[in-house]
Amino acid sequence: MLTFLGFVMIATFLVLIMMKKMSPIAALVLIPALFCVFAGKGAHLGDYVIDGVGKLAPTAAMLMFAIVYFGVMIDVGLFDPIVRGILRFCKADPVRVVVGTAVLAAIVSLDGDGSTTFMITVSAMYPLYKRLGLSLVVMTGVAATANGVMNTLPWGGPTARAATALKVDASDIFVPMIPALAVGLLFVFGLAYVLGLKERRRIGTLVMPGDDAERPAGEAAEPAEERLLVATATATATGSATGSVAGSRTGGGSGSGTSDPAADPAADPAADPSPYEDGFQGLDPRRATLRPRLYWFNAGLTVALLAAMIMELLPIPVLFLLGAALALTVNFPHMPDQKARIAAHADNVLNVAGMVFAAAVFTGVLSGTGMVKHMADWLVGVVPEGMGPHMALVTGLLSLPLTYFMSNDGFYFGVLPVLAEAGAAHGVSPLEIARAALVGQALHMSSPLVPAVYVLVGMAKVEFGDHTRFTVKWAALTSLVVLGAGMLFGII
Repeated sequence: MLTFLGFVMIATFLVLIMMKKMSPIAALVLIPALFCVFAGKGAHLGDYVIDGVGKLAPTAAMLMFAIVYFGVMIDVGLFDPIVRGILRFCKADPVRVVVGTAVLAAIVSLDGDGSTTFMITVSAMYPLYKRLGLSLVVMTGVAATANGVMNTLPWGGPTARAATALKVDASDIFVPMIPALAVGLLFVFGLAYVLGLKERRRIGTLVMPGDDAERPAGEAAEPAEERLLVATATATATGSATGSVAGSRTGGGSGSGTSDPAADPAADPAADPSPYEDGFQGLDPRRATLRPRLYWFNAGLTVALLAAMIMELLPIPVLFLLGAALALTVNFPHMPDQKARIAAHADNVLNVAGMVFAAAVFTGVLSGTGMVKHMADWLVGVVPEGMGPHMALVTGLLSLPLTYFMSNDGFYFGVLPVLAEAGAAHGVSPLEIARAALVGQALHMSSPLVPAVYVLVGMAKVEFGDHTRFTVKWAALTSLVVLGAGMLFGII
């Protein structure tokens, strides 16, 4: 009964948010509360929620102060050189823009924190997507999938959990997986290229104002990355009113900045590409918050913070709390400036913290009622006996739905030991099981139980249901590519 209720609860949640009948935060709270009553355990709902909140409170604290810290680093220009390099590569070509999104997300993902990756990627790429009229779900889908592949880094979380659960060394899990993960990342870049081609066919290529063809003789050229880095607030009144960009299109596009969802599956009605309508402030290279004289201090502070995270000198929430306080104090010594920076990032902080605590209701009910255990036991139980020698493959396939519908802690500490024990009975190494358990991370990063994904869709102004509908198929395919490569190389 609990198995059935668990699957129905998850299906109900996904259907309602993808059909936009409920907001994610309302669905995360009301649906599990209702199913808790259906399970006959409504009297214990309070205990389940408090238990879930207690487990996720450190995550909420970490995300709150990580958003403030990296928000300040973005404000002061720490990541502008990386962004300029990506934008120099992108120019105004949709293919390059989408591929650049994947590259930027992969590079920033080296820090092991999804929320940081999404903040930097969206801050850099959102104005460009709006100006060129590209579909924003393409941006969120590519960024989330690239980050999901990179989330398998030993300091990213899943690898450490798998190593702890199976009592093996994290390096023995991760290092042999590098070739398979590299294939997965190359697949993401290839996917970005294909999606970019679709966007190019839909809208064409934009010739930016001030390009060589339009500039009077003798006039100095403004660097392309400077023009593209500026926020969309620089739009002309005509561009804002008509929904066309302040430039001309070449190639196969119609010349309009508006999106035709029927023309391309990547185009999404929720990701309205008409630029300049929301005044989003991107990475303006002349913004008042830049602190070029403190660049190396901020770079050193960030490196020290990441090193402390990897070495586990202090709990991650404490490190980000200290880092945020120090970054604010040094870069903005005056109280009004500090208040202004905190206020600038308050929306993201509130949205993400609210989603984390709402997700605590969902995970609390799933685990407290025993639904998640019954679901996992049922899935393991339906594996045919003859598949025992292939438990690594089974683990890899199960990691896709289980890491999507469960927290990483629930999967790696609750389900993975059971799978490893079943594999050991047929001579399958725990290391192979652990490596196979990582392949679902590309899909996991778009799970409604991952707080960082709400940073992504919130900053990109994309509905979570639209993001899910677009991304899940590509993320699942990426996971299967990693699994296939692991088997081909003999790693899994």
